[in-house]
This record gives sequence, C-alpha cells and structure tokens, in this order.
Amino acid sequence: MTHEIAVIPGDGIGQEVTPAATDVLEALDIDFEFVEADAGDAVKEATGEALPEETYELAASADATLFGAAGETAADVILPLRDAVGSFVNIRPAKAYPGIDAVRPETDLVFLRENTEGVYAGHEDRLTEDVSTLTRVVTESASRELAEFACDYVDTDEHDGFTIVHKANVMRETDGLFRDTVAEVADEYGVETDEVLMDAFATHVCLDPEQFDVVVCPNLAGDVLSDLAAGLVGGLGLLPSANVGTERALFEPVHGTAPDIAGEGVANPAAAIISAAMLVEYLGYDEEAAAINEAVEATLEEGPRTADLGGDASTEDVTAAVIDRL
Repeated sequence: MTHEIAVIPGDGIGQEVTPAATDVLEALDIDFEFVEADAGDAVKEATGEALPEETYELAASADATLFGAAGETAADVILPLRDAVGSFVNIRPAKAYPGIDAVRPETDLVFLRENTEGVYAGHEDRLTEDVSTLTRVVTESASRELAEFACDYVDTDEHDGFTIVHKANVMRETDGLFRDTVAEVADEYGVETDEVLMDAFATHVCLDPEQFDVVVCPNLAGDVLSDLAAGLVGGLGLLPSANVGTERALFEPVHGTAPDIAGEGVANPAAAIISAAMLVEYLGYDEEAAAINEAVEATLEEGPRTADLGGDASTEDVTAAVIDRL
C-alpha cells in the first residue's frame, strides 16, 4: 500500500530538518510517495500568499502531512493547515533523553491540547484606539471530542489516567465547561482523572514532573505549558508534535525557523525525525516507529550531536547516524 505524504518544509531550518525526516522515512520498508509543496514567508514574498491553495488542498487530501516551520507568517500557515487535516487535538510529548543535559531528566509526559478553539479561534476586534477585545470560544462538542480521544489514548498506551489542567476558578463559564465536559466523558469511559489549575501546574511540573503523565488542556494552556516542559528536557529542538483529525493528521517539530542558524546545515533534526516517527505510528506501523525512536535516542545519547546539544555535528551527520542505527 502506498501512502501519500505531503511534505511542506516552510522557512528557515524547516528547509533542512524536513528533508532529514523524509530521508529517515525512506530508509524504512514502507511505500511512501512524497509530494512537496510550499508555504511560509518566502512564498508570501514571492506570491502574496503564505499558504497557496494548492498546498492547502494537498494537505487536505494526503494520507498525512510533514511540516517544517514558518516564520512571521506562522499563524497564516499552521492554523489553516491544521484545519485542512481536520485536527482537533495536538499531541506534544515532552521527554528527557539519556545523555542530554536536562533540567529535569526524569520528565516524561504528554500534552493533549484542544486544537480548534479557545483564544485561537480568531475573534479579535479593535473597538477604539484604546480598546481591543478577544472572544474566547469553548464548546462542549470540541471538549468532548478531545476527552474521548484522551480516554482512548490512555487506554491504548496503558496509562493510569490523565490530568485535566484548566483555570476554571477564574474563567468559570469557558474553562468550567471544558473541565466539566472532560471529567464527565472520563467518568463515562471509566478513566481516572485529577485536575490542576494551570498556574499551579506550571509550578508543580518544574518541581516534580514525575507526578504528571498525560495532561489534557485547552488550546492556549497546552501551547504555553508544553513549551515550559520543553525547557525541562533540553529545549524545543527535542519536541515533536502531531495534529490529529478523524481521517488525517499533520506532524511538525515544535521549534521555529531558527533564522540565526538557517542555511548553515547545523540544525538539530531530532524533533522533525521524532515527528516523522509519530507519523509512521499514526499510519499503523508501530514497530517501525519504535525503531526510529530507538535510533534517535541512541544517537542523542552516544552522538553525533549538533551544537545546541554541545556537539559539532551537522544536520546531515546526525541524520546519517540515525539511519545507520535503523
């Protein structure tokens, strides 16, 4: 069976780490057809639009999409791409790897973030020169869809349950609806949950990350708190992510375009390669996904490493080492 994969490198180091990820995928005994498309700052400068219609349509029809990074046009690129694949949940693992100088080497958790609404729904207005407003949208249906996914996720991966992170003590109607809906669904599934206020979570995860496993949270909270967790494990260069819908999904490293090193061939490809492993697992190839993850972990521990991890290897060196270990 051939799997059509949309490949959208984007800007900056996306042009370097995305090919690294596809090189790893090509080393597997899986029939992939890679179709590359453009998006991002350079495309907008050349054409006037950051996300061409043909790129959107490709992501909407491909079996899965592998995305790199976007610069100033990030909101104009990634939000529509998530819409193209019908994504309702963003999966962000934050895991410390052996051999990496992490603030909290015991960290190993997964964020399941609502991916369609909250303050990212796009309802902003400038009423006067002095007043601007932002409407936060939370629905029972989207909260339920996320909760059902979370229940299936912890059951499949044999977790004990999950933690609901929210701010319902202040945002009583919106986060209150989110918390109550997620807790209700978990009760229906027989899944154990606990809950933590998002500001308290920010403190607790730094002091004792082992108390958390799977974290279910609204859109903005998931964005901010997963970046906080990145600081515990060695930085954004190690975090992958998946944007999952009912029929399609998009996979991307959490890091940005890193313009200070773009074009130098020294970007760390680990997050993009682990994102590719999540893509492989999404398509049903669990053993191959595990093999990629094991190869990346061995490379992170034993080298070669890029400069952000204290080494002097190139992107190509690290990619070749991962492929050799496969």
